[in-house]
Amino acid sequence: MERNNPGDAGDFSNICSVLQILGAKWAFLVIAELSKGPKRFNQLSRDLAIVKTQSLSNALRHLEQSGIVSRKVFPTVPVTVEYSLTEKGMDFKTALQEMERWAARWNVQEQTEEPNRKQA
Repeated sequence: MERNNPGDAGDFSNICSVLQILGAKWAFLVIAELSKGPKRFNQLSRDLAIVKTQSLSNALRHLEQSGIVSRKVFPTVPVTVEYSLTEKGMDFKTALQEMERWAARWNVQEQTEEPNRKQA
């Protein structure tokens, strides 16, 4: 059996590695929100109101461990923590924009909303 070379279309190991990082629940939303600029936890929580506090904490921790998000602590009273995208995280913005273009081109939002309308 012939093994695929890393550049072959049949080798998806790089994509699988990316999905281990970005497949975490809420990771895309957190990255998209932080791509607008650095934010404190409470601001992120307000902007991503559909994400529960613990889930947001978990997503931020996971993305920080993956080198996508940077966490900066300021010695204030109370302590201020600010989250931002690292260079690695900012580089992902291009992929997010491509995904948005792909979704718009194929009307992905309309297709995902249709099944919900039929059930109502």
